[in-house]
Amino acid sequence: MAAYTLESAAVRCSDTLSLLVSPEVAEFCRSKSEKYGPGLSGALFGIGVWFWLDAVAISPIKVPFSQYLPGLVAVLALLMITAVRRDEISYDPFSDDGVYCRSRSWLLAAYLVSSGAVTGSVFVMLHHFGSSAQDTRWVGIASVLEVACILGSALLFFMSRSPGDEGGYDAY
Repeated sequence: MAAYTLESAAVRCSDTLSLLVSPEVAEFCRSKSEKYGPGLSGALFGIGVWFWLDAVAISPIKVPFSQYLPGLVAVLALLMITAVRRDEISYDPFSDDGVYCRSRSWLLAAYLVSSGAVTGSVFVMLHHFGSSAQDTRWVGIASVLEVACILGSALLFFMSRSPGDEGGYDAY
């Protein structure tokens, strides 16, 4: 019986993915993601912040600072996710094992922070849905949309970078 390794799992995953998506579509997405991914992720980030600023601007009551925290925590998670290069999270037996472990641990911490942002935004939404005023509900919905767009932006930016990318993009 063959041993289970990371390489065999990656091959099985790519085989499954090739059943769902045609190779032409996968190659098209791969080739265009490096060029357009950072711009799209920036646009998604801007849309998320716009949702929140719109809700705060039209809210009839003053929004307390504690309800700004889920968005700020989501931005912190975005910074934590983008601080890791994609080639650092793949295991290389000829490199330093510490880099592999540190970068995976950092990503785990970033995902925990992002789950805290999602939890906080859902709490803000439930708090505003529980209020009797119909006008304040948009603040709760906008908080969830803001966090979802910011974290989606972080993942899109992380995945659109090439594995050995040091920060330069061919689009510019």
